[in-house]
Amino acid sequence: MKVVIRDGGNLMNKNHQNGFNSDIQTQLILLEEIIKSNNMLCEIIDRAAILELENYYIGAGCITQTVWNYLSGNDPCYGIKDIDFVYFDDVNLDFASENKIISRIKQLYKSYVIQIDVKNQARVHLWYKDHFGYDIAPYISLEAAINTWPTTASAIGVRRQKDNSLKVYAPFGLNDLYGKIVRANKAQITEEIYKKKTESWLQKWPDLKIVEWND
Repeated sequence: MKVVIRDGGNLMNKNHQNGFNSDIQTQLILLEEIIKSNNMLCEIIDRAAILELENYYIGAGCITQTVWNYLSGNDPCYGIKDIDFVYFDDVNLDFASENKIISRIKQLYKSYVIQIDVKNQARVHLWYKDHFGYDIAPYISLEAAINTWPTTASAIGVRRQKDNSLKVYAPFGLNDLYGKIVRANKAQITEEIYKKKTESWLQKWPDLKIVEWND
């Protein structure tokens, strides 16, 4: 594996624990501590219980970038442009049904200035070609959708369970996340989209380790 390291300097806060190459239990405990360090994200995760949705996750960039910020000593919200809120309902696939859920979620979080991006992953295949130029098969579950998210470090979803524990779904584990390693998950993403994403991220987190597409 060839890793291209574009090092903008050693930005890591030496007082912060790094979960890279730690056992999964240590990584999960640290992840919850990191999420709690981002007050906005933590509140958004905790308030989601009010919606009484059974099958949802909050994830992708908002989780990944919170971890990167923690490791780099940045403000917890630095560079986070939106919150991805995904759920799965393969019975009500019409836009009107999805829009009702979108409205409920955005109403819940109306006091937050950050954008909340809500999607029913069961109907992504209905609009994907118009947006990205090629068809995809319908997802059979919410976890199957996360399995296709663009990078191994950002394929992650979390939610607060009824016992107040944090449920984490991360199909590629957490080591790339803690190692600041950006590696393409080629299940669905194209090389062009991957390059654009990594170029954008490097402007904000210059010490990321980018694994080139063909490696």
